[in-house]
Amino acid sequence: MKIGIIGATGKSGMTILNEAVSRNLDVTAIVRNKAKLDDKTINVIEKDLFSLTTEDLSSFDVVVDAFAAWGDNVDQHSTSLAHLTNILKDTDTRLFVVGGAGSLYVDMDKKIQLMDGAEFPDAYKPLAVAMGKALDSLRQVTDVNWLYISPAAMFDSEGQKTGNYVLAGEEFSTNDKGDSYISYLDYAVAAVDLMSQSEYNQTRVSVRN
Repeated sequence: MKIGIIGATGKSGMTILNEAVSRNLDVTAIVRNKAKLDDKTINVIEKDLFSLTTEDLSSFDVVVDAFAAWGDNVDQHSTSLAHLTNILKDTDTRLFVVGGAGSLYVDMDKKIQLMDGAEFPDAYKPLAVAMGKALDSLRQVTDVNWLYISPAAMFDSEGQKTGNYVLAGEEFSTNDKGDSYISYLDYAVAAVDLMSQSEYNQTRVSVRN
């Protein structure tokens, strides 16, 4: 399996890259600045996401979109996905999107999302809204094999790797203790596991411990 990881120098991208490398998979980091990579032996495409072409990605079985945008640039979650789906349309390459938890539904009718709640942090609301809009647009894409993977509400970059996780659907869920938690390391385990599975396509799943 050949895997390309966009944003491989970011927290989630690097964690997924390291997990894939640990399994001896053929991994390429797709980054704007290869000097930021810790492992200088990794295959690299040094290019901005918006400059990527179909030819750049055609050799990959899976492309992971771990692109992140903050502040005034949050709308790039939509524009970046639009670009990626455009260059991947009608190809066999699968697109895995590192998503957010704010758009998970908290009601069975799928009308109320986690970010709509009064307890959702104001500081993260613009990002959650932007990522939710990007997901809504992605749902309209039928000519790309995409999978959107939402983490739990608490997405812990400092958490431990247990190797255990629960795959859930569109609805917000918690464990037996009432916690919605996943470490970056266990999220990466789930993401790489999903690369070898074919039953999830053009849908969103969520991952928690």
